[in-house]
Amino acid sequence: MLPLAAHFRCIAGCAGTYPLDEVIYRCPRCSNLLEVHHDLAALRQRSAAEWIKLFEDRFQRTQWPHGSGVWGKREWVHPHIRDENVVSMFEGGSNLFWAQRYGRELGLEDLWIKLCGNSHTGSFKDLGMTVLVSAVKQMIADGKPVSAVACASTGDTSAALAAYAAAANVRALVILPRGKVSTAQLVQPLANGASVLAIDGNFDDCMALVQRLAAEEGVYLANSMNSLRLEGQKTVAIEIVQQFDWRVPDWLIIPGGNLGNVSALGAGLNMMRELGVITKMPRICVAQAQAANPLYASFKNGFAHFEAMVPKNTLASAIQIGNPVSINKAIRALKEVNGVVEQASEAELADAAARADATGMFNCPHTGVALAALEKLLAAGTIKKSETVVVISTANGLKFTDFKVGYHESKLPDVPECRYANRPTLLANDYGAVRENVRRLLQA
Repeated sequence: MLPLAAHFRCIAGCAGTYPLDEVIYRCPRCSNLLEVHHDLAALRQRSAAEWIKLFEDRFQRTQWPHGSGVWGKREWVHPHIRDENVVSMFEGGSNLFWAQRYGRELGLEDLWIKLCGNSHTGSFKDLGMTVLVSAVKQMIADGKPVSAVACASTGDTSAALAAYAAAANVRALVILPRGKVSTAQLVQPLANGASVLAIDGNFDDCMALVQRLAAEEGVYLANSMNSLRLEGQKTVAIEIVQQFDWRVPDWLIIPGGNLGNVSALGAGLNMMRELGVITKMPRICVAQAQAANPLYASFKNGFAHFEAMVPKNTLASAIQIGNPVSINKAIRALKEVNGVVEQASEAELADAAARADATGMFNCPHTGVALAALEKLLAAGTIKKSETVVVISTANGLKFTDFKVGYHESKLPDVPECRYANRPTLLANDYGAVRENVRRLLQA
């Protein structure tokens, strides 16, 4: 039997491979990002049916660490991590929600929302951080000098890093753009003991600073340019197919900021196809806020060229990114699946989130971007009403209560009319007044 193996290699195909415990993020020859390459010959020693049975037998069970949606697929993620170094909080296994009422309002019978925000820190970032922090814990156990793990963040990455690093007893350093992170997101890394630096600037400024710290001060970089993160995040694609009894939906729609997530989806889909688990690929739509839409602009010119931008303020703060690190990986993934990119204005994303909320959801603004993209693609006929669509909900709406309150009070910036606002009716403590109001409601 061939031993399972994985290593880093350049996405542009330069010669050379690098161990997964080496502190390296870019190709030394061409400076492109690296990706994790698995030895597929070793993995093919199990048939597709055998992999499916193994993953089903482990899914959400109690044997450590296989109950995790990530570590239950460990051979496809990071085969070198020893059990004692896994740092897991039962990430993955999130609900694939049948959005029956909302879908029918759109004329779409088979609409599903993958609720990645139903996770320990409330976002999909847990899926990648369990892999990265486990790798760091093992590196430290093996004597490698890692003084701290650091990230730039618009909120969710910092929360995940802080929680997993605290569990592993590893120092965490977070750089945030001051005033551009929700209170709920800011308090998470503070509560978990991370060192938080709030700077005047945007996410791209934070990213430049943390990359320089990684190069000059030796801290370990935890952003998605570190390909270990994407290995955990790719399990979203595998898990969706698993939850459909190993059938592939027609469309996946995902919000896009730094673009690691679409790269991860592509990696998960490609791995399933290479190992015979699936035979078709879904189309992918990356949804961007109109205020921060460099990938959309590149898509409109056929990906002939890409230009970074200075993003404007957007309610979808986590994807307010003008110079995404994973741009080349994302474009490659979209080309492989005949993917598209759509954008949403502030009013479109806010209304889409609220409209879906009224059918039983509670959406973050970034999911609102994806839902708005869905509505626009349906209206254009790009998505057919007979197709199966999965929208990736990236974070829990409870992290964005200011967004919700602002919408229903009609106080959101750049949203002149909140079409689905639902305001409380203020009444005196008088039964007659309450009764009359209720009667009007029941007759409406």
